[in-house]
Amino acid sequence: MSLFCAISNEVPEHPCVSPVSNQVFERRLIEKYIVENGTDPMNGQPLSEEQLIDIKVSHPIRPKAPSATSIPAILKSLQDEWDAVMLHSFTLRQQLQTTRQELSHALYQHDAACRVIARLTKEVTAAREALATLKPQAGLVVAQAISAQPSVTAGGAADAMEVSEQVGMTMDIIQKLQDKATVLTTERKKRGKTVPEELVRSEDLGKYRQVATHAGLHSASVPGILSLDLCPADTNKVLTGGADKNVVVFDKKEEQIVATLKGHTKKVTSVIFHPSQSVVFSASPDSTIRVWSVTGGNCVQVIRAHEAGVTGLSLHATGDYLLSSSEDQYWAFSDIQTGRVLTKVTDEAAGCALTCAQFHPDGLIFGTGTADSQIKIWDLKERTNVANFPGHTGPVTSIAFSENGYYLATGAQDSSVKLWDLRKLKNFKTITLDNNYEVKSLVFDQSGTYLAVGGTDIRVYICKQWSEVLNFTEHTGVVTGVAFGEHAQFLTSTGMDRSLKFYSL
Repeated sequence: MSLFCAISNEVPEHPCVSPVSNQVFERRLIEKYIVENGTDPMNGQPLSEEQLIDIKVSHPIRPKAPSATSIPAILKSLQDEWDAVMLHSFTLRQQLQTTRQELSHALYQHDAACRVIARLTKEVTAAREALATLKPQAGLVVAQAISAQPSVTAGGAADAMEVSEQVGMTMDIIQKLQDKATVLTTERKKRGKTVPEELVRSEDLGKYRQVATHAGLHSASVPGILSLDLCPADTNKVLTGGADKNVVVFDKKEEQIVATLKGHTKKVTSVIFHPSQSVVFSASPDSTIRVWSVTGGNCVQVIRAHEAGVTGLSLHATGDYLLSSSEDQYWAFSDIQTGRVLTKVTDEAAGCALTCAQFHPDGLIFGTGTADSQIKIWDLKERTNVANFPGHTGPVTSIAFSENGYYLATGAQDSSVKLWDLRKLKNFKTITLDNNYEVKSLVFDQSGTYLAVGGTDIRVYICKQWSEVLNFTEHTGVVTGVAFGEHAQFLTSTGMDRSLKFYSL
């Protein structure tokens, strides 16, 4: 007698019987069924593998299926299988075509959504910029109207300026400046002439090479980076101003742009990082000075201190006041919180445009360069010109005070850099450069050990010996800015070739 599996209706190789339905099954099939359903397939009663009872039989001989007993039957079976495979293949192709159509439709919708989002983002950015520009201007107009009222009664332009100065430079402000200068002088005396241990030695500085260059910070349509500054608190943060009217904050460590600040209507020629706040400053020939929030990415204050292009910008050591110079022949001292101009002075006898401005490290005096090759030293508290340094034969392009406060470096369009002793009020060294060399930027490192010159190329001199220790010619355009990292661990530069470059070991 042959046994037949109740599931497959074939002779089982390993027969077993279910005590629940008394049916014979192929063990392999019934175990799979129990795993999936947990019941007997015949009556649906609960059934487990342990309940199955094996049947001991001699090795069964599986009878051939009637359909496989002749050649025509075998061919018929193969034909049926082929037809089934073709039908299944056709079904799969239909499903593939449907899926492709759905994917194409989804991609089209995604592309349309991206375009709409980009347009809306652009509109929102434009609206924010317009709002940021209007708010400070509105507040400034009110402040100017209030401060101008007493000057109308004074009866003259000179009297009006004098009254405005008396109102702006209060005794509290002057005392604040004096207190800060006292603290800075005391700290400088404590440091003495010692050089920080972390400062890079001149022999190591001479081994510096270009390690990175970035050309995508500013627009290529109006090429050129015109100004550069590093954050004093974190020299990995780089600030640049470009010919494309934008101010860019760049992270050297992450190698990415932190913020792009838009608002100026002309090129940006001066930029400054605030030493302790997430705030930056910029100046432009559009005659405005802008105060920007880096975290907010917007303009928080517009200072309109001048009637012509702003040529120089310097932040006071207190971090609360800005010094600016302009082609209108005036220098101005402004409050960055209110945007109010506290005082504005010109040398009427000279009658010449100012080209640059820089605070002395103590903050009580500052220097300005003029278009007629003069360097003027001013007393901030008295608002008077206390010293003049003649000697250059071309417009002064850059000035820089050393950290110790004793030396002043100046560069002009006469292919020379002059060093001045502020204690003796005289020129003690002139570095004559190549013919037609353009000096665009001068900067001392934080310890006053090195002086970097940027222009036709980049040159670094060691102070006191005033010997050249480094020269870079990697820029393909004029170098417009150069700056030292903390302890001169690296050097960075910008140029008219639209690139920001870093140099180190």
